[in-house]
Amino acid sequence: MSGEVENCWADAPAAAKLKAEKGDILMCQTRALSDCLLRVPAVVEPQPDPKKIPASRTGTLYNLQRLTRDVISFDVELTEPMDFDAGQFATISLPGLEGARAYSMVNYDREASILKFVVKQKPEGGFSDWLFGTSEASVPVQLFGPLGRATFHPEEDKNIVMIAGGSGIAGMMSILERASQTNYFRDHRGYVFFGVRTLEDIFYLEDFVRHVKVAGDNLSVTLAISDSEVADGPHPEQSCVNLASGWVHEVAGAAMAGHYDNILAYVAGPPPMVDGAIRTLMVQGRLNPQFIRYDKFG
Repeated sequence: MSGEVENCWADAPAAAKLKAEKGDILMCQTRALSDCLLRVPAVVEPQPDPKKIPASRTGTLYNLQRLTRDVISFDVELTEPMDFDAGQFATISLPGLEGARAYSMVNYDREASILKFVVKQKPEGGFSDWLFGTSEASVPVQLFGPLGRATFHPEEDKNIVMIAGGSGIAGMMSILERASQTNYFRDHRGYVFFGVRTLEDIFYLEDFVRHVKVAGDNLSVTLAISDSEVADGPHPEQSCVNLASGWVHEVAGAAMAGHYDNILAYVAGPPPMVDGAIRTLMVQGRLNPQFIRYDKFG
């Protein structure tokens, strides 16, 4: 509304939706050159906890571990602890690599000094190619966060369903960790649907088993296998985890029929999977959009 700004990316895809004559800007691609007065056409909520305000941090990336042929995990040890909500993400910048990458935290700890991440290799993905090709034991990185609102808060007092594809499971693991720490599934139901292509692409199986053992019968975990036929039913090695053939949003839709009472949904993964899951939740489950929290990893 007033002040001087610089547009740092005039050709940004989202810029096509702006009305320049009304002063519209993309805040993520604009630098203020003076004091500015902004009008934000959205609900703006105060940040209650100053410890969770996003900030730049430095850290060391280390402990790279291959989980499957195209999935790798790593840790970042921070020079200063970071507090975050389960389900949030941070952006990571690597020296010599242009741009920052956004990844959800897998772990959950208050005042965490170590953050855990998981990455699926993408064709021509600069960061993932580096992760899969590096032989360095530790590398300094820049991190900005925490970010994201697809978060879990036990005080909301709802049953939860989580639908994830590939590395979209990262934030869900943080949510499961928080739920296990608070014994949330003692009084609530939880449903997890994790989609991968083949049995060989499954990861975090032991973690799922651990959470089910903590939660008991109130937590069910189903692994949806999209590219090969499997017998629907208990996993042959871990009977407390289920297997099912098909796309994860379709598997979730079939299993959740009649179970949408007092539900809060979390969805994360590739855009087509996220769109399919949201459609299922809204059409079949008749969930109000305010009870669906999602991240698309395009």
